[in-house]
Amino acid sequence: MLKTMRRHGITLAIFAACTTGLTAIVYSLTKDRIAEQAALQHKILLDQVVPPTLYNNNMQDECYVVTADALGNKQPHRLYLARKNGSPVAAAIESTAPDGYSGAIQLLVGADFSGNVFGVRVTEHHETPGLGDKIDTRISNWIYSLSDKKVVSDNDPHWAVKKDGGEFDQFTGATITPRAVINAAKWTTLYLKTIPAQLSSLPTCGVE
Repeated sequence: MLKTMRRHGITLAIFAACTTGLTAIVYSLTKDRIAEQAALQHKILLDQVVPPTLYNNNMQDECYVVTADALGNKQPHRLYLARKNGSPVAAAIESTAPDGYSGAIQLLVGADFSGNVFGVRVTEHHETPGLGDKIDTRISNWIYSLSDKKVVSDNDPHWAVKKDGGEFDQFTGATITPRAVINAAKWTTLYLKTIPAQLSSLPTCGVE
């Protein structure tokens, strides 16, 4: 009985070692390819919120860490700077809408430093399927309505859903979600106006 158990134990140990070794080999062979694909998808996302025609640097290589109440919480957020011939012209910045119907909504907002919004994308959310999930580009094109707009001030009446007197559509049965996204995009864009003045003092990504 003990010999049988010992034999089975040795067999399982060998099998586990072989499986672990195979997993390590596969990871080693594919990690660079996976990293390349992740970087490519991230570049595509950045170009959706900041038009590539506006800049000629590598935004992914110029990443800064920012923390501000205007970004929805006290957590560090990444900011990717767009430059044209060396001069800062715009940025894509991570932001959070803390007051979504089903919790926080993570955003990427692209704008220049004068309040012009180029694009907004939702990168993570838990909103109700069929209602609040219309903020997702896979579900509807609502989020595109925030593009090519300007935020004039913190009380800009245009940056609200129509139910609140603004210019953006709300969703049938789900006003909280679009209201949260619009508000977060507005405050994030206003915050971006302050970036040029503090750029020299911002920590870079990886040096938080």
